[in-house]
Amino acid sequence: MHLAVIFRVTGTLLTVFSFTFLVPGLIALFLGETTVRTFGLAFAITFGVGLTMWLPLRGKRELRGGDGFLITALFYIGLGLFGAIPLFMSASTDLSFTDAAFESMSGLTTTGATVITGLDELPQSLLFYRQLLQWLGGMGIIVLAVAIFPILGIGGMQLYRTESAGPVKDNKLTPRITETAKALWYIYLSLTVACALAYWIAGMSVFDAVSHSFATVAIGGFSTHDASIGFFDSPAIESVAMFFMLLSGINFGLHFLVWRRRNPIHYLLDMEVRMYLFVLVFVASVVCSVLYFYPTEGVAPIRDGLFQTISIATTTGFTTQNFSAWPSVAPVLLLLAAFAGGCAGSTAGGIKMIRVLMIYLQGMREVKRLIHPNGVFPIKLGTSPVGDRLVEAVWSFFSVYVIVFLLMVTLIMLAGDLDFTTAFSAVGACLNNLGPGLGDVALNYSSLDASVKWLLMFTMMLGRLEIFTVLVLLTPGYWRR
Repeated sequence: MHLAVIFRVTGTLLTVFSFTFLVPGLIALFLGETTVRTFGLAFAITFGVGLTMWLPLRGKRELRGGDGFLITALFYIGLGLFGAIPLFMSASTDLSFTDAAFESMSGLTTTGATVITGLDELPQSLLFYRQLLQWLGGMGIIVLAVAIFPILGIGGMQLYRTESAGPVKDNKLTPRITETAKALWYIYLSLTVACALAYWIAGMSVFDAVSHSFATVAIGGFSTHDASIGFFDSPAIESVAMFFMLLSGINFGLHFLVWRRRNPIHYLLDMEVRMYLFVLVFVASVVCSVLYFYPTEGVAPIRDGLFQTISIATTTGFTTQNFSAWPSVAPVLLLLAAFAGGCAGSTAGGIKMIRVLMIYLQGMREVKRLIHPNGVFPIKLGTSPVGDRLVEAVWSFFSVYVIVFLLMVTLIMLAGDLDFTTAFSAVGACLNNLGPGLGDVALNYSSLDASVKWLLMFTMMLGRLEIFTVLVLLTPGYWRR
């Protein structure tokens, strides 16, 4: 392990990240807001620390393969803590450092859980900064998932390479990682621009359109209004949100393939996408039926049921209604759908559809083996057989996921004296990078104890970094390499 190189890279990332503060700072300057000084100080502190870490350690030594785990973790921890500086220093938010760090980590991990109320009264520069955090976090995880994670070989994320219709049969979309990252940036930026234009045409102001496009494509769920998308009360705006949430929940490597070959049929040829759409249709049908047969005042069964299904199942977290108060099984089903999440290589959270599909196929194979003990039944994705190593990786990830989930629920119930519904949904919402939960965290997380918030921040990181990326750092063997 080359700690000097690792800290040099981390310092470089902090230095680059510091320029993020200049964009909302310029907005504050243009609008005459008092947050100009706040963002200026945040830039100076972050830039200074990053430069201090980079300058003494600059050199040409190369990273080793396993160093990527520590760099990835330091990337999110460092950016989460330094990203909290404007939120902590601003008089408009009046947040403790714990709350500021929670908000920042929630943004960078695209979780969308918030501790801030009164968004409609906050300076526009701060609102834009929250949205920008999610957009940067969403792009970061796309590059990690498609370009980096398969090389590290974590938790079965390399599974989408086995898809016959998928674009990533090798480790990278293009021969070089830099070219891969550039291609993904173009796709991500193009989707963001298209989403912002669609929101503006649908009736949003330019500021709201750009801000919400950041959160939509990143599948983050932050909004510039307390009422989220429900503030606009517009079927057109909700339709735009649903369309781009659906797109953003699909493997960005597949978007690259469709763009390169100019053939949308590849979406339908992908087994993971078909599974993704099937789950959304099934959950939406049940939720809309529940709302239809158990009418709730102010809730439109089809319109609200469909929107909340897509928003929650893709782990975006936008709301038009307080779905936690809906009748019967609807809230629980929506939360459970978020556990599956979107496709691998997308900005969505959750276990990922490819793993759910693999678990289903493995289950069906065991049923066949019981009927035909001597039969040979290979697992296939499309026409490509899946190796036992990948099947083991999926089961390993799922097993660790369940253990971590139950452990975090137990710890949070002990630390915060919370009821089971609140603890279960809070951990589920943070581990799956969803945001809104049930019980005391249905609207926001401000009422939770500081210790619970730090535990949930760790949970957000675990979910965003596919669990193993963080857990491997807790093993003595990693540090003895």
